[in-house]
Amino acid sequence: MDSAVLTPEAPAESKRAIGIETVGMSKIFGSLVALDDVSIKVQPGEFHALLGENGAGKSTLVKCIMGFYQPTHGQLLVNGQETPIRHPQDAHSAGIGMVYQHFTLVPCLTAAENMVISRANVPAVIDWKKEIGDLEAFMDRMPFRVPLTEPVATLSAGEKQKLEILKQLYLDQHFLILDEPTSVLTPGEADEVLGLLHDMARAGDITVLMITHKFREVKAFTDNVTVLRRGKYAGGGKVGDLSTEEMSRMMIGEAEIRKSAERKAGVESAVNVELAGVVVKDEEGIPTVDGVNLKVAGGEIVGIAGVSGNGQSELVEALSGQRPIEDGGVFINGKPFDCSRAGYDLFKVFGLPEEPLRNAAVPRMSVAENIAFRTFDKPPEANAGWWLKPTAMKTRAAGLIERYRVKTPSTDTPIENLSGGNVQRAILARELSHEVKVLIVANPCFGLDFASVAEIRAQIIDQRNNGAAVLLVSEDLDEILELSDRVAVMSEGKITYVSPIGETDRNTIGTYMAGH
Repeated sequence: MDSAVLTPEAPAESKRAIGIETVGMSKIFGSLVALDDVSIKVQPGEFHALLGENGAGKSTLVKCIMGFYQPTHGQLLVNGQETPIRHPQDAHSAGIGMVYQHFTLVPCLTAAENMVISRANVPAVIDWKKEIGDLEAFMDRMPFRVPLTEPVATLSAGEKQKLEILKQLYLDQHFLILDEPTSVLTPGEADEVLGLLHDMARAGDITVLMITHKFREVKAFTDNVTVLRRGKYAGGGKVGDLSTEEMSRMMIGEAEIRKSAERKAGVESAVNVELAGVVVKDEEGIPTVDGVNLKVAGGEIVGIAGVSGNGQSELVEALSGQRPIEDGGVFINGKPFDCSRAGYDLFKVFGLPEEPLRNAAVPRMSVAENIAFRTFDKPPEANAGWWLKPTAMKTRAAGLIERYRVKTPSTDTPIENLSGGNVQRAILARELSHEVKVLIVANPCFGLDFASVAEIRAQIIDQRNNGAAVLLVSEDLDEILELSDRVAVMSEGKITYVSPIGETDRNTIGTYMAGH
């Protein structure tokens, strides 16, 4: 949606948006200063973006605003008046509401029931005829609506996100904090929701403070931006006056960012991977991957795009041996691949699953031990396949830690003590320090800092340029568009669309992601 298409501003007397200001706000947990003297001002009717790396203080700031935390120092002003917020109910009373990254709706209840039970004054006996009538009148005043009598479980992700927003407006909240509001939406749904909120802000109905990591949405929909870094205010201003590079630099400071290698054309490789009629079932025996057919050539990245919950996670679990393939098969260079450790070794298949601390590591084991998972039973780290040599493991791990720039106190540090980005780097060190023929990665950059994202994406391109066949599963469409040679869309367990990346666009991909 073009942010230049705006609704006319409403007369001043009809405006209901409120503004807030934090003055010298700090939050200290023991020896940790999570928020350090942060002052921001969000004017009534403004759509304001809050940017920062993981751990920058964004969540701490909004939790102080919402009353989940009490600031150690500082004040909160609402419409210029100091307003103590001791708990979330105080925030709600002041007109401040929050839409969380994950839905807080009750799936088995209808939209109307979800809205009514969210009130603080729900009567013991509910007159549903009256409530539905009141809700219909409320919907008539809103710029968008959702079906009131349908169970929430039957609504699309976009409708659920709209319902979360409508619920806050129904509760008379006119300062909305949005936490990564488009993470579960298709591109079309995301643009629609943010466009409608932008129009409501411009009309003076609401003020929006949005936590996001998507620069495209910041540039398209927001008016002003605040950037936090390491708990402190790092900069900000009018979005139109700032480039993406300037905002990025505010976020990361002077940290070194690895530039991605140029994508080589015509990479020669004899590797080919084929998924032939793959069927994977969930715990209840229902197919969540339903006859998937897909080919990946060496020297190519095929990105699987899709809204969360359409079978992508189950497909990756099956390819990594964590879930059985019920029907069909996987073939590498025409030979069956059984998704076992032996098969991974034979065909030189390596992977980076999502949430690697949970899916690819043993948290309490050391960094060196986790790096050795692919080699612990092979020389020089073992004799005869079983006599382990810890010194050799540590020596090899130390070299990989330096090469992949893993920040860890020592090779003996439990891997669970590392930051998310350094866990990813350690797993990458383990998986990419060999001759890689096939690479399977899933949401590789989710929740990581800017520098780690750049490093990991560069490593993926390097493997592609070296002739590996790369299957990239990601819910971040920008990541798919940046890295892939071809894109495949997965919807309701099936591959519904495949195209070279240069012959498609965001809107077309988004349409198929939505199941159309």
